[in-house]
Amino acid sequence: MGNLLKVLTCTELEQGPNFFLDFENAQPTEGERDVWNQVNSVLQDSESILSGLQAYKGAGQEIRDAIQNPSDHTLQERAWNSVCPLVIKLKKFYSFSLRLEEAQQSLLECLTCPPYTPTQHLEKEQALAKQFAEILHFTLRFDELKMRIPAIQNDFSYYRRTISRNRINNMNLDIESEVNNEMANRMSLFYAEATPMLKTLSNATTNFVAENKTLPLENTTDCLSTMASVCKVMLETPEYSSRFSSEDTLLFCMRVMVGVIILYDHVHPNGAFNKSSKIDMKGCIKVLKDQPAENVEGLLNALKFTTKHLNDESTPKNIRTMLQ
Repeated sequence: MGNLLKVLTCTELEQGPNFFLDFENAQPTEGERDVWNQVNSVLQDSESILSGLQAYKGAGQEIRDAIQNPSDHTLQERAWNSVCPLVIKLKKFYSFSLRLEEAQQSLLECLTCPPYTPTQHLEKEQALAKQFAEILHFTLRFDELKMRIPAIQNDFSYYRRTISRNRINNMNLDIESEVNNEMANRMSLFYAEATPMLKTLSNATTNFVAENKTLPLENTTDCLSTMASVCKVMLETPEYSSRFSSEDTLLFCMRVMVGVIILYDHVHPNGAFNKSSKIDMKGCIKVLKDQPAENVEGLLNALKFTTKHLNDESTPKNIRTMLQ
């Protein structure tokens, strides 16, 4: 991910010290190790999840053949046998989202707890900050891929219709022991979302705030806004961006920045776009728009369609115009 990066915190956030975020080499301290190990056991599976999603081909042709020839038992069986392994794969992706949600909550607990400020946490617990960034990076990548695969919902809809109508009485329905009706309902809600992983993390962050009533809301929102500021500075300052070893580092920072903005917008009562927001939205959007369009189209769409407060009356017109 490039060299050690010295990043200035946003002066509007707090007159804090300069600090380094080492997204490449940060290693857990003894105090971080337990949580780091727990989260690492989740993150180490993330690349195989993305590879599995990228390789997802769908059973569109088999399903079309079965629907067009309802009395042809062979075609019905072929479609069913094509869909079942795909449903198992979709369950694996969904189950991973639950593990990711749990990992994110553990990181939020560490990065927001008193007596340290969010900036101090990010400075002192860089290995955990790096993991939080990696979760967001994975989330945006997963959702970008998922949005390009309409076969997922088509396959799952066929599976649910077939199960509910019990039209294939003589076929092997052992799959129901793995994907029962309750699981199918939860998976259906998950895949109905345009950006299911981001929705999962947004809900998890909102729930974290709701469940930790003694923790000031600012502890969570300042953690998110600080990370957004750090990523923006990395991207817009040639002194830092010139040290990036590859384009992947730029994409990493952009995804993390967009991810924390969306989480902030869901958690903060006034959202990320309000003039009182601690995130420089104009600066963040400009940073994205300065990149090649093909790299940021999905990220700009995420800001447009998965945030909560963009269309509020309190959102400045120039911000809305930038995202049109």
